[in-house]
Amino acid sequence: MTADSENDNRGHRRRLKEKFRTAGMEAFCDHEVMELLLTYAIPQRDVKPQAKALLREFGSLRGIVDAEIDELEKVPGIGGHSAILLKLIKEIAALYLKQRAKEKKQVTCTAELLDFCRTVLGTKKDEEFCVIYLDAQNQIIEFETIQQGVVNQAVVYPRQVLERALKKKASALILAHNHPSGHVRPSDADIRLTRTIQETAKVLDILVHDHIIIGENRFFSFREEGMMT
Repeated sequence: MTADSENDNRGHRRRLKEKFRTAGMEAFCDHEVMELLLTYAIPQRDVKPQAKALLREFGSLRGIVDAEIDELEKVPGIGGHSAILLKLIKEIAALYLKQRAKEKKQVTCTAELLDFCRTVLGTKKDEEFCVIYLDAQNQIIEFETIQQGVVNQAVVYPRQVLERALKKKASALILAHNHPSGHVRPSDADIRLTRTIQETAKVLDILVHDHIIIGENRFFSFREEGMMT
């Protein structure tokens, strides 16, 4: 890299950062967002080629953030540091949304909780079943993945869910799982499982507030659809 090109690159990086400081992300096009991020992982080089290569490969900013580390590393010019930085974005967002939901005084099916469930489950390739444990004030005790499985074949045992609820001294539960197909209507198995957990939980004085099914761009709430007794 010549001295002139190095100076041009430094100037471009400064301008990107100043643009963010003064105008925010709304003023950026997608490849500029990627450029700004990559400046923190790739020093002293023009990162526009890598930014555009990522967008070509994954189609959008969301596609890049949802990609796995090994997939990101296959893009020319993207090494381990850059791949980890890009993967951190989604993980930090999920942690932020989880903490934001936990800070709510009461939780049943809040927008924050839905955002968190979408972030964690919305892009999973395999089905996962999670439980949100609540205390007597409906504050979140824990969010836990109970079962991971191949697409449409996650197996959940009600006894396992309730044993863990008792161990955590939970007073209520919210069930959540994803449908990688994107279709969020509950299957017959989903309905049976929900009813079994709900009926057994009643015997233990534990409430089941809702069962949320997450698709890529939508969700289904048993409670909102009148399916919780």
